[in-house]
Amino acid sequence: QVQLVESGGGSVQPGESLRLSCVASGINFRRYDMRWYRQVPGKEREMVANITSGESTKYGNSVKGRFTIARDNAKNTVYLQMNKLKPEDTAVYYCNAERPFYPENYWGQGTQVTVSS
Repeated sequence: QVQLVESGGGSVQPGESLRLSCVASGINFRRYDMRWYRQVPGKEREMVANITSGESTKYGNSVKGRFTIARDNAKNTVYLQMNKLKPEDTAVYYCNAERPFYPENYWGQGTQVTVSS
């Protein structure tokens, strides 16, 4: 059974930092591209950051220079370091695993991030 379990969300003030973690089980983690998405009510889910199995990274325009994605294949974990948080970063953040060229795509349950003064 595949599971992606996010943690690290919470409530912070603007300018502060958070680090999200997503632990995967039931998959050969190192073969998967890992992504973080976020969603606010009434809006489409937005891709925040992506890290391939080869550790190439890509970021959404709204988070470039503030967020960093990283992976630890030994721990089956992907991280999202979020710095200089803004109120518009408030959302539910989801972890996603996709194996390139295979119909395998999995989602976590999400973790809430709230940025407010």
